[in-house]
Amino acid sequence: MRALHTADWHIGQTLNGWSREREHEVFFARLADVLEEEDIDLLLVAGDVFDNTNPSGESQRLLYRSLAEFKRRRPRLVTVISGGNHDPALRLEAPADLFESLDIHAIGTVRRQAGVLDAREHLVAIPGPNGDPALYVLAIPFLRAADLTGVTFSDTETGLSIEAAARSFHAEIVAAVEQIVGDLPLIATGHLHCTGGIESEGAERRILIGGSHAVPPDIFPPRLDYVALGHLHGPQNLDGGRVRYSGSCFPLSASEIRYSHGVTILEIDGRKITTRHRDFSWPAPVLRLPKSGTMNLDDLEAALLEIVVVQDVGLRPLVYVELAAGLDAPAVIIGKAEALLRALPVRPAGIRIHRAPDTDPESAASVAPAVSLKETQPEDLFAQAFSRKHGIAPDDRHLAGFRDILGSL
Repeated sequence: MRALHTADWHIGQTLNGWSREREHEVFFARLADVLEEEDIDLLLVAGDVFDNTNPSGESQRLLYRSLAEFKRRRPRLVTVISGGNHDPALRLEAPADLFESLDIHAIGTVRRQAGVLDAREHLVAIPGPNGDPALYVLAIPFLRAADLTGVTFSDTETGLSIEAAARSFHAEIVAAVEQIVGDLPLIATGHLHCTGGIESEGAERRILIGGSHAVPPDIFPPRLDYVALGHLHGPQNLDGGRVRYSGSCFPLSASEIRYSHGVTILEIDGRKITTRHRDFSWPAPVLRLPKSGTMNLDDLEAALLEIVVVQDVGLRPLVYVELAAGLDAPAVIIGKAEALLRALPVRPAGIRIHRAPDTDPESAASVAPAVSLKETQPEDLFAQAFSRKHGIAPDDRHLAGFRDILGSL
């Protein structure tokens, strides 16, 4: 049998106000082609189907339309969707009666009966050519603190650490289904951050449960032949490839430009499962200008003129700009850059100005003495954080915005 593992679609995402809907439409059309080309029997979606917990009607229609097309192209296809931290868990499960007719199984919450974990509700049998189960999927969604029995949140309480509680949960759910599964392959889904996995900045929220945001991959019992994970957006293997992130569908932030986006194809031969990454080209270019370092406004104008014109607004290049600070005020530089971007068929994704680092040895050697929290002011802390992030001091409009927010608290 052959399965396809994908995750982190983030349907409904916007980037600097630009909709990604057309990009998602292109991605799903390509995914339908690959399901057919690769003779896929099982589609695994490991969380973050939507970008937020209140997806628009358009986002939901795009999902349902795409799932229906997948089934039309592969009539024997079984789809298993597990929820992520971005997903509306109950809304993901709501169409269950309709999904059943399309062999779609959506698990957004941990199922319990009278407080006891109901592992059977998470187990999906995948039929082989003769109709009998050929393998099983244990669909595990994003685990919230309430899903982990006995977890403690401070060193003074008696109970399990996050790691121990997560390990106990997975051991319990696997042990509960082992007799049902027998010697058939057992694949699990999950949505979390495993230690050793590489994070990307800007699109992944740190999953914090009691102060912990990462657990080791060995929390997954050895009986699991493959663990299809979501949350980290870069395709990557852990635990020798038994645990894998398929990665996001296309760049969702500037830090993901370096990734090779696509899906993971699983070749299932008994309990031997091998994987390969299949690249997907991006529906729309996502560019950083320049590719590294910074540039001035003249260089920016020249670089923008080299960009290929795309008529479809939803597929025009998304452009991140990294500018060097100059003699003009930052607001003036940003205004000029915005004017250049508006004049061309691109979608501005973000503009940052970088001040050259201070190379004065005396300045570098002088370290400000530590001060207590009582001696600080919120606005001073904001200004320091802004300067560290952007390399320049905040101007009047930034300070005014901060004061507005502070006043509303």
